[in-house]
Amino acid sequence: MKLSQKIALGIAVVAAAGIVVYIERRRSNTKRKLNQIADEGYETAHDILFPDEEVQGRHLRFGPVIPG
Repeated sequence: MKLSQKIALGIAVVAAAGIVVYIERRRSNTKRKLNQIADEGYETAHDILFPDEEVQGRHLRFGPVIPG
């Protein structure tokens, strides 16, 4: 195996490991948030439970929303 192939293989392995770690960390953060919400015992707004985090959503509306 040539040196360039070994380097390419090493980079691919490191990239794959990084992706796996990223996905697992994101999944565990989501589970942590859902468990905390479930422990509240009732529906609570995310901005009250997590005041330091920015809410991201394209369909987010502030104020009264008239259906229609």
